Amino acid sequence: MNKRLYAILNKIEYYGNKLPDITIMFLIAFFIVMVLSFFLSFIDFSYIHPVSKEQIVVKNMFAPTNFAELISRLMINFISFPALGLVLVATLGVSIAEGSGYIRAILIKLTKIVPDKLVVPVVIFISIMCHIVSDSAYVFLMPIAAAMYYSAGRHPIAGILTSFAALAGGFSASYIPSVVDPLMQEFTQNAARTIDVNYNVNVLCNYFLSIFSTFSVIAACWFVSAKIIEPLLEKTMPIDKDAKLVNMQTQSLNEIENKAFYKATFSFILMAVLLFVACYPDDSVMRAKDGSLTSGSSNLMKALVPLVFLFLAIPGYVYGKASKSIKSSKDLSTMAASSLNTLTTFIVFCFVCGQFLYVFNASNISTLLAISGATLLKAMNMPSTLTIFGVIIFTSFLNIFVTSATSKWAILSVVFVPMLMLLDISPELTQAAYRTSDSAVNVMTPLFPFYPLVIGYCQRYYKNTGVGTLVSLMLPYGIGLFVALVGSLFFFWALGIPLGFDTGYDYKGEF
Repeated sequence: MNKRLYAILNKIEYYGNKLPDITIMFLIAFFIVMVLSFFLSFIDFSYIHPVSKEQIVVKNMFAPTNFAELISRLMINFISFPALGLVLVATLGVSIAEGSGYIRAILIKLTKIVPDKLVVPVVIFISIMCHIVSDSAYVFLMPIAAAMYYSAGRHPIAGILTSFAALAGGFSASYIPSVVDPLMQEFTQNAARTIDVNYNVNVLCNYFLSIFSTFSVIAACWFVSAKIIEPLLEKTMPIDKDAKLVNMQTQSLNEIENKAFYKATFSFILMAVLLFVACYPDDSVMRAKDGSLTSGSSNLMKALVPLVFLFLAIPGYVYGKASKSIKSSKDLSTMAASSLNTLTTFIVFCFVCGQFLYVFNASNISTLLAISGATLLKAMNMPSTLTIFGVIIFTSFLNIFVTSATSKWAILSVVFVPMLMLLDISPELTQAAYRTSDSAVNVMTPLFPFYPLVIGYCQRYYKNTGVGTLVSLMLPYGIGLFVALVGSLFFFWALGIPLGFDTGYDYKGEF
C-alpha cells in the first residue's frame, strides 16, 4: 500500500514541479481571468446576487474604464494584499527574538521537557493553539516546529509540514474561539433572518464540535506524519549538506543565557498580564462598542499582528541585552532586517497575487463561480445528509480557487443558509459543514497565500522543493484532515450531540 502511495505522490511531485514558479502561475492566472472577463462579459447570466438582488454581470477588465482602474490600483492591490503587512511586521519580531538567541533558548528548554516520542502531538497541539493569533503564526511557528523535529531525530521538513497541516488544514478545530467565529456568526445570522427575522445564532454555535475536532486533527496529522510523510522524506528528500541544522538536545544554556531567558520570559508574562488588565474592564478601549473582545471591530483583534510583533520583539530585546548578544542599536536593527532578506521572493509573489485577486473579484467571476455552484446544488434537491455532504464537496472544490473563508461565506451564506432552512436544516449545521470543508483543503491548493512562505521554509533544508513537492506532500494531510473533520461532524450529527451553544440540527420554522 505504501509503495503505491509513494509512487502516486512521486508522480504528483514530478509533474507538479514541471509547473512554472508559483509567482508565474499567478501571473498566468491573472491573464487568464482578464481574457475570461472579456468573453464572459458578452454572456447574459440569469443569476441574481443574493445580497444586492441585482443580476450577476461579468465586467470586461479590458474595457478602458476598468483597465485604467486596474493600472491606478497596482500599488494599492500590492500594499493591501492581506499576507504582506502581516508577514513583514511579524517577521520583524521573529527576527529580533531569533537573532538575539531567545527562540534558541526556548527551543532548548522545550526539548528538555518534551520527550522525543511526543514531539509530533506537541507540535500539532501548539499549532492548534496558534489559531488564536490567526495568520501571524505562519511566520514563526514552522521554523520552530522544524527545529523541534530535528532535535528529536526527525526530518525537519516533516515538522514544517505537520505544523502547516494543523494550523491551516485544521483551522476549524480549536480550543479557544478566534476572530473568525464572530465573523461567521454575523454572516450566518443575517442570512438566516432572510427566512426568519427573529432568528439568532450564538457566536459559539460550533464550539463543541470545534473542541472535539482538535482530537481528530491531532490523530490524523500524527498518523500521516509518522506513517506516511516521514518515511517518504527519509527516502526521497535528504537534507542538504549546507543546511543550517542545530540539535537543541546537544546544547545547553550557560549561566548568563539562563538568567537572560528568565528575564525575557518574565517580560513576556508581564506584558500578558498588562494586556489582560487592559482588556478586563467592560469599558476597555481594547473592546468593541458592544463590549466584545473577539469581534472584528474590537481594538484587540485589530492589534493582533502588532501584538505578536511586540510579544516577540520585546522579550527578544530583553534577552539580547541580558545575554550581551545586543550591544548597540546597530545590532538591533541588523537583527530586525536579517530575516527580511529571505522574503524577497515572497514580496514579489504578493505583488502578482494582489493583482490576480483584484481582477478575480472586480470582474465578478468569483461571485459567478460561487452562486452558480450553489444554485446547482440547490437544484439537485437531495436528502439532508447528502445535501450537507454536497455543501462540503462544493466548498472543498471552491476552496481550491478562493481560499479566504470569510469572503466565500459572505456570499455562500446568503445562498446556503436560507436554502437549507427551507429543507429543515439549521443554520448552525450549515455553517459547521462549510467550516469543516473550507478548512481541510487549504493545505492542498497552491493558491493558498502562504504556500510560497512554506516552500521557502522547506528550501532551507532541501533546495529543490517546489510547488509540486509541497502539493504532493500535503495531499495525505489534506485527505486525512478531510476524513477527520467531516467524520467528526457526522459523528456529532448521528449521536445528536450539540454542535455548540444554543444550537440544533433541524430548523422547524413556519414559512
